[in-house]
Amino acid sequence: MHIEHDRAAHRFTAEVDAERAVLDYHLDGHTMTITHTGVPRPIEGRGIAAELVRSALAAARAEGWKVVPACSYAEAYMAKHPDEWADLWQHQSDMLDEALEETFPASDPPAIGHSS
Repeated sequence: MHIEHDRAAHRFTAEVDAERAVLDYHLDGHTMTITHTGVPRPIEGRGIAAELVRSALAAARAEGWKVVPACSYAEAYMAKHPDEWADLWQHQSDMLDEALEETFPASDPPAIGHSS
């Protein structure tokens, strides 16, 4: 099976028996969010979705990106193979913690309970 990565479209594709399977992602800085994995019914059950996810994760690793598996299949795949991909997984809660840290740096004094 040959998988192509169209960087401009943020998509991985595999052509099998004249059917096209896809994995779509969004890129924000150094974070790849896998948004969709789709395999047409005539070619389901052949491990194509797994190969698409594996290819996307390998590309993310090569680029030094973290991965948010927003697609349920990608999340299940990463959860099933934690030893291979744990270093890439950017959990949603980690992203919230980072956003809060940027908004409220630890060096800011607490404002709760103080009045001016």
